[in-house]
Amino acid sequence: MSDIKNTPDVETTQENISEQMQIRRQKMNTLAESGIEPFGRRFDPTGHAEAIKENFETFAEGHEIRLAGRIMAIRGHGKTSFIDLKDKSGSIQCYIRKDALGEDSYGLLKLLDIGDIVGVAGSVFRTHMGEISIKVSAMELLSKALRPLPEKWHGLKDVDLRYRQRYVDLIVNSDVQRTFVLRSKIIRSMRKFLDERDFLEVETPMMHSIPGGAAAKPFITHHNALDMNLYMRIAPELYLKRLIVGGFERVYEIGRVFRNEGLSVRHNPEFTLVEVYQAYADYNDLMELTEGLIYNVALDVLGTAKVVYQDKEIDFTPPWNRVSMINAVKEYAGVDFANITDVEEARAAADKTGVAIDKSFGVGKILNAIFEHHVEAKLIQPTFITGYPKEISPLAKGSKDDAGMTDRFEAFVFGRELCNGFSELNDPLDQKERFAKQVEDRAAGDDEAHMMDEDYITALEYGMPPTGGMGIGVDRLVMFFTNSTSIRDVLLFPQMKKL
Repeated sequence: MSDIKNTPDVETTQENISEQMQIRRQKMNTLAESGIEPFGRRFDPTGHAEAIKENFETFAEGHEIRLAGRIMAIRGHGKTSFIDLKDKSGSIQCYIRKDALGEDSYGLLKLLDIGDIVGVAGSVFRTHMGEISIKVSAMELLSKALRPLPEKWHGLKDVDLRYRQRYVDLIVNSDVQRTFVLRSKIIRSMRKFLDERDFLEVETPMMHSIPGGAAAKPFITHHNALDMNLYMRIAPELYLKRLIVGGFERVYEIGRVFRNEGLSVRHNPEFTLVEVYQAYADYNDLMELTEGLIYNVALDVLGTAKVVYQDKEIDFTPPWNRVSMINAVKEYAGVDFANITDVEEARAAADKTGVAIDKSFGVGKILNAIFEHHVEAKLIQPTFITGYPKEISPLAKGSKDDAGMTDRFEAFVFGRELCNGFSELNDPLDQKERFAKQVEDRAAGDDEAHMMDEDYITALEYGMPPTGGMGIGVDRLVMFFTNSTSIRDVLLFPQMKKL
């Protein structure tokens, strides 16, 4: 068994990789020549590694176990060998004896490498060292790995390579697998919460003739048969509200949206949103729904509403703090916008607080700029900021108490926006005026401003009931629940620069 190698102790160089790949191909050819398929066929496992270890005491002596997985280590001692087999749940040791397996089958070990996928059958036992293992009576090759895995003890260290070759990252980094299992559970839990409250999950188009529902630059594609440009959706909002017009009283969608923006630890050009709309509700109802949803998802998937993120404990237990944007700016920036209506006075306030603003900004945009500069980063615990300026909220219903404000909220956690929602604007005449202002802003150079959507105006003219809506960034929520510093850590295949 001298040619059975342990996982290498030094990092593999490109030259060694080429050499190892050549050796693996030679083994593949030898297997084929001896009648063994290097890339096997169906195998029927009866269990998984962790479940076998957890339920060890329930297995009767001689009970056969069938397990499939990837070889992560091989140790040979003459007529006895051990392999560590890893499946989706974890790893388990397999004990292989030449007299139990037969000489020909035992010889297969010489042609196996770390990374190969095999199926084994045998009985479960505990070694004299106390390790639960499988005593192998049969083994078959299911897939020959022609490339070596990264060095065991250091794993896949190149972060860029981890994202580009997520399949390798998942093989060698168990924590990464757990992150994406948890992500799936979070989305499943969201669906459960909303379904139990009579919300209907729907699907809306991903290609729009007019981009809308958010302030973002879209991706453009072209439909050949129709000979027309289309936009990858930046939000499903306007289609979901069309469904409210149509009579669905509670709808939601979980899906991808696409925004042609820069890359950062919090931004990827495609990401996942859950958007929720409830007829006969307002933004207060949606704030309660938001905190209740996130709280219940945390309990469901984590068992606690308190998470540690970047060494800070975050408590998602309702009720969350609620503060208006004007009061937050007054508290953290020392500027009282309660009575500022003149744009020159607002510009002076921005200058005083060291915030650079565009000359086109009105009072509302200036208030928001000061908020983003001085306040956002200080909102560590879950906080709803309410009372957003109408100037930056073209789809939100205006406030009864302040003509320049809207009934809108955003939820912030650890200084980051997690959620956006509002009482929906259902006045078609007001909406058309808002769109017209957005068109002016777009003509003036704001490529994130809305276009005029005449069909959406037509829908509103048929009558939309008072409605509350909100959207949660699923990826950012997963980041908080998994203590991930970058959005790329919670996306299986994040967008990368071309090599």
